[in-house]
Amino acid sequence: MDEKRLVELEIKLAYQEDLLQSLNMVVCDQQKQIARLEETCKLLNERIKNRVEPQSINQGVEIPPHY
Repeated sequence: MDEKRLVELEIKLAYQEDLLQSLNMVVCDQQKQIARLEETCKLLNERIKNRVEPQSINQGVEIPPHY
């Protein structure tokens, strides 16, 4: 009986190690995705900050009479 119980525990341990490795890979992939998203957000924020205001473009320019 002790031998059977030991084998069952070893099997459970093997499944848990496999699951842990799979979950670790998922977490690593998610961390890479988060890093990419953070970089994208940073770039978009910089574009927004550097964007020229539409009002400043039209200052000093007359609207054509057909408008």
